Amino acid sequence: MNENTTGSADPELLHRIEVRRRQLGLTEAELADRAGMSPRYFRHLLDLGTDFSPSGFLRIAAALGMTYQELMEGRTDAPPGQPGASAHPVLMRLTAEACWERLGTHGIGRIALPVHPGPGVFPVNYLVDGDTVVYRTDPAGAAAAEPGGEVSFQVDHIDEHRRDGWSVLIVGTAEHVTDPAAIRRLAEQPGAAPWAGGVRPLWIRVSPAEVSGRRIHGL
Repeated sequence: MNENTTGSADPELLHRIEVRRRQLGLTEAELADRAGMSPRYFRHLLDLGTDFSPSGFLRIAAALGMTYQELMEGRTDAPPGQPGASAHPVLMRLTAEACWERLGTHGIGRIALPVHPGPGVFPVNYLVDGDTVVYRTDPAGAAAAEPGGEVSFQVDHIDEHRRDGWSVLIVGTAEHVTDPAAIRRLAEQPGAAPWAGGVRPLWIRVSPAEVSGRRIHGL
């Protein structure tokens, strides 16, 4: 063995292998067998890393039903937060003004409703309309809040490279928008077209009772 083969596998790579192995209900010996190697060689491979045998990890990826890139780098469509937290995170509260600034003019957030067996949380396209948030949905859909009902609306953003993120929460009351002029105006705004497609004629306005937010700053 040369001097360049004495490293160790990346901890995140080992974690992906372990998680996927458990999802498949395989023992380490069974995974090694699937990959066409002995359990001892399999463990040796994990201890020494990809510099020792890139082709070995290609066989492990195939045995796990993953692409080589997915195994080595993680899923491109994985939920945020894969790299882990900052070593010294700082949690700060946002002012109401800073919360509205982060919401911008439109985007995708989550509406939380008191449904049975509830509560239910659903992604929705939103627009900021004055000091309220509005979204459109199917009147018979899961996100169709009852008029006068208490709801929560949440938006967040994660910068994985900087280990930085923020979250804004609005707690308030749902109102159905019924004025035809207001409906036409909202439908013409950028971001009004729902990503989910379909016919979604009901506009719901969330009138805030409380606006709060937090930011995690990685040092």
